[in-house]
Amino acid sequence: MSAAEIEMDDGAQLRTWTTGSLDHADIPLVILHGGPGLPDYLGPVAGMVEDLCLVHRYDQRGTGGSGWEGHHTIARHVRDLALLLDAWGHDRAVLVGHSFGTNLACYFALAHPERVAGLIQIAGPFLDPWRDAYGAAQRTRRTDEQQDRLDELEANASRTDAEEIEYLTLSWFTDHADRARAWDWALASARALRPVNYVMNSQLNAAKKADPLESHVNELRERLPAGTVIIGGTDDSRPADALRRLGAHLGCEVVLIPNAGHHPWLEAPDQFTAAIRTAVARQTRRHA
Repeated sequence: MSAAEIEMDDGAQLRTWTTGSLDHADIPLVILHGGPGLPDYLGPVAGMVEDLCLVHRYDQRGTGGSGWEGHHTIARHVRDLALLLDAWGHDRAVLVGHSFGTNLACYFALAHPERVAGLIQIAGPFLDPWRDAYGAAQRTRRTDEQQDRLDELEANASRTDAEEIEYLTLSWFTDHADRARAWDWALASARALRPVNYVMNSQLNAAKKADPLESHVNELRERLPAGTVIIGGTDDSRPADALRRLGAHLGCEVVLIPNAGHHPWLEAPDQFTAAIRTAVARQTRRHA
């Protein structure tokens, strides 16, 4: 694996990682993590496919090793990805997004369809209506005591580090379908992915609302590359039906993995590995 910092046109330095090679594929892969406001956490997903192709990952500006302060916009993050492709020497790439990364991949496809050779979306994007069902599922997965504690911590603007870990764990454990391991997975993420860039989260979520993907579905369908696939879990707290509806609107394949949640590579690693390897092999070799 090679790591490098790549400078953007405004001076921001983005931390990147590259694994695999182009020896067995024609097109590279770029993996886009979620959040917004979290650093990259998709090394395990890259490890599932890096023997098939060249794989790039990066910390989005303002997260992890890509330190930056400023106003976050969708356009700025789309430009970052275009500049990274230039720096890596690629005209096109297959994009793999997870959660918010699926939104970013869609906005990039709308702006630069000629640079998107393929698209693999994991657990997203979720287009309205979905939030009511999501909130209800989250609430069902928390006890009254857990919900009360989450509300208490959320109202505290000056959480200690221990309280922040507890807050994130309470926020995230409902993403997992496996109730026996959900808390441990969320706790591990809470410990590893701090600090959360809450300013970035707020600004990019506001930007998504100001220019929602819902208003671009027809345009997105026209610009999607052939073979686009959405991979999700049947038991994500975010409703799987929303992914089915989106797939129908876009005319693309939807693979729903049984008994998996928002991070299907954790809960159903064999099924997820098979699904993503099939999609990557098909899309990175399709444009010989």
